Amino acid sequence: MTDREPPAWMWLKERLARLRQSTTPGRGGAEPAPVPVRTAVVTDSAAALPAEWVKAFVADGRLAVVPMPVMVGEEIYGEGEDDITQTLALALAAGSQVKTSRPSPGQFEQAYLAAKARGFEAVVSIHISSGLSGTADAARLAAERVSIPVEVIDSRTVGMALGMGVQSALVAAADGRSAAEVRRFAEERMGRTKVYFYVPSLEQLRRGGRIGTAASFLGTMLSIKPILAVDDGKIVPLEKVRSAARAVARLEEIVAADVTSRPAGQARLAVHHFGNLAEAERLAARLEAHCPGCPPAQISTLPAVLAAHAGLGVLAVIVGESSTPGLAERPAGSSTEGAGAGKPTAGSS
Repeated sequence: MTDREPPAWMWLKERLARLRQSTTPGRGGAEPAPVPVRTAVVTDSAAALPAEWVKAFVADGRLAVVPMPVMVGEEIYGEGEDDITQTLALALAAGSQVKTSRPSPGQFEQAYLAAKARGFEAVVSIHISSGLSGTADAARLAAERVSIPVEVIDSRTVGMALGMGVQSALVAAADGRSAAEVRRFAEERMGRTKVYFYVPSLEQLRRGGRIGTAASFLGTMLSIKPILAVDDGKIVPLEKVRSAARAVARLEEIVAADVTSRPAGQARLAVHHFGNLAEAERLAARLEAHCPGCPPAQISTLPAVLAAHAGLGVLAVIVGESSTPGLAERPAGSSTEGAGAGKPTAGSS
């Protein structure tokens, strides 16, 4: 089974296709319909967006994903530029040295200038938590060097929790919102997401210095099977569990309780894995049974830049909520030109 994309996300692809058609001259040489605001979205590869989904929007020019470098031994790979999944898996299994780094400011500068060259008027740049990486700082440095306005967002999260914010930003941009509104939709959605995960071993997190405040909680008990979370941009411990089976079962319970606490029908799930697709599929199936009314989870491989720290066998679940802009949310006096027909209802993203 390949990585799975929920059908509801197809709305955004269809929406952007209609916008592209609206800017194509009709028969008789009619002038193209204007698009009121053209805001591009930039993120980094820690957003864990499905590869096929990304291709459509990169081709459209509305999205750029800046690769985060991963060093395996002496070789440096760029997420999304190189196929490093197998190389990284072998390195992790062998206990070889694996490191990660932030992208350079120059990479972001290129992305922003490319958006300007395509005719975009502004950029919203959304990135992995500053508590885990200096990526947002690199983006801010780049933003100071370019003439196009850039809104840089420190997501304070990671994985598809960040990815959901990027998706909401693209929805808002497609709806003709201003850069400030695009930023608001992204931040609001990311603020409603939670990241829960289980790792078979804490060794990679310990090596990379990503355990943070969990270190005092876990001490030297690196043989335990912890359930962790991302809270305010940092990795924090939730529970200590002695067996892998119990850890996964407890992860399911925590996620199900979170879903139940949210408005009916609004919860959205994503499951990440690395080197254990079958286990992720089983987890997603059980979550679907435990969470009636919640669409099937999107299943995807954890990006290499995150897997380098989480290690083989990681299972992560992102719990978020649906979020799409509607006309009722548009500030008074704002133009709706270019929004067009086929407006999604709440909960359709």
